[in-house]
Amino acid sequence: MIYTGVTGWGDHDTLYRQGIASRDKLKEYAAHFPTVEVDSSFYAVQPERNMRKWTDETPEGFRFVVKAYQGMTGHERGEIPFQSKEEMFHAFNLSLTPMMEAGKLAMVLFQFPPWFDCTRENVTYIRYCREMMGAVPLAIEFRNQSWYEAKYFDKTIAFLEHENWIHTVCDEPQAGEGSIPIVLQATNKEKTLVRLHGRNRAGWRKNGQKNWREVRYLYRYNANELRQWADFTAELHQQSKDVYVLFNNNSGGDAADNAKQYLDLAGIHYENLASRQLDLF
Repeated sequence: MIYTGVTGWGDHDTLYRQGIASRDKLKEYAAHFPTVEVDSSFYAVQPERNMRKWTDETPEGFRFVVKAYQGMTGHERGEIPFQSKEEMFHAFNLSLTPMMEAGKLAMVLFQFPPWFDCTRENVTYIRYCREMMGAVPLAIEFRNQSWYEAKYFDKTIAFLEHENWIHTVCDEPQAGEGSIPIVLQATNKEKTLVRLHGRNRAGWRKNGQKNWREVRYLYRYNANELRQWADFTAELHQQSKDVYVLFNNNSGGDAADNAKQYLDLAGIHYENLASRQLDLF
């Protein structure tokens, strides 16, 4: 199956009824798409009550891609709010319990930062993450080109296959070593993750821009680009049983609309979504 959705469910205004409360948005979101990325887990390990609420609010066939906590991927600034890394991983794993029990956890996404390059030390750390996460399905997203350089490419793919990591295939601007090319290669026969970040090359790197984070994902895919990704996804689907396609180009509110357009162009239709809530008038 090809699961399509967006990153987060709070900021996609075209999906929701006017005046809808934030607490009700996930239930409405699940009437449009069968999967979503939980990005709040990157900023803080979520209380189990939040994860249980989100699990209970979605249909049986709904699936979550949960982003790994920033302390687990080297993004944190300062000290992590845990006594040790072991405690941090344990707390994160515990937070996944409701989704795991309900069969709604598609994977945990480890998105490593641009400075996480292909070194022996970092390979060792990836193995450590795999060990600490146990049997949880794990996806990995690199943001440093070194992993895909000719001298490392085959070893990178073989390593991910051997360690049972789900490869994240990205669409993003080609803006130097802090970005990666499109690599249509699955490393897990069960699942592959696709994340579409847009192609805003001018805004991808900070370059002294104060509002850099606000405009980084400012991009709207055109129909030809989406048709290309429909073909790419079909190719990946031949390599993996399930492909998860997440649109992250939402600096201008384009992700949900592009996801809907992609579904139409790819001829994908979902059954058993949540019931659509309608306005009174």
